Amino acid sequence: MNWLKTHRNDAILVAVLLAAAGALALFLWFTRQSGGYVSVQMDGEAVMELSLDKDIWIVLGEGERTNTLVIENRRARVVEASCPDQICVGHWPVRYEGESIVCLPHKLVVTVHSGLPAMDYDAVAG
Repeated sequence: MNWLKTHRNDAILVAVLLAAAGALALFLWFTRQSGGYVSVQMDGEAVMELSLDKDIWIVLGEGERTNTLVIENRRARVVEASCPDQICVGHWPVRYEGESIVCLPHKLVVTVHSGLPAMDYDAVAG
């Protein structure tokens, strides 16, 4: 009890910071948007865009550097990779705008975006 009397302001500051962090976490949780498609980049170049509406299994890369990307139930995940650490395989499925799966050894980045893939547009309405 003596500690609380001498460090009362510290305890108040910690409580305020925890409340602010909790409020921010709740705000971000409730304002997140479901994605419409994923963009796939390999070696820093955009390779493809895939809609989250269509289930697909696709092998990315070639030779010794391959990752298998699966889109099911509007979620994308890497189910198999030839890299030694397997961090991308252990990553949870992504489905909300801004989420990414990264495989550093293969320089693969899969990022969720909102809207429709650019290659799905047939024309621009004026």
